[in-house]
Amino acid sequence: MSYNKESIKILAREVKELRNKSIALVKVLWQCHEVEEATWEPEEAMTKQYPNPFSSKIFGDENS
Repeated sequence: MSYNKESIKILAREVKELRNKSIALVKVLWQCHEVEEATWEPEEAMTKQYPNPFSSKIFGDENS
């Protein structure tokens, strides 16, 4: 049995600095999960897989 994971909203955005590159991450709240279970995902991958949350559901980018 499987189901499609759907993002509900973006809780935060952060840029992780590595030695020679920066990676943009977003904290994603998933359907059927609590806020404590939100996960950090690469922003580029999320925009490709789930374009809708990035158009109108970004809430409180406290890291900018």
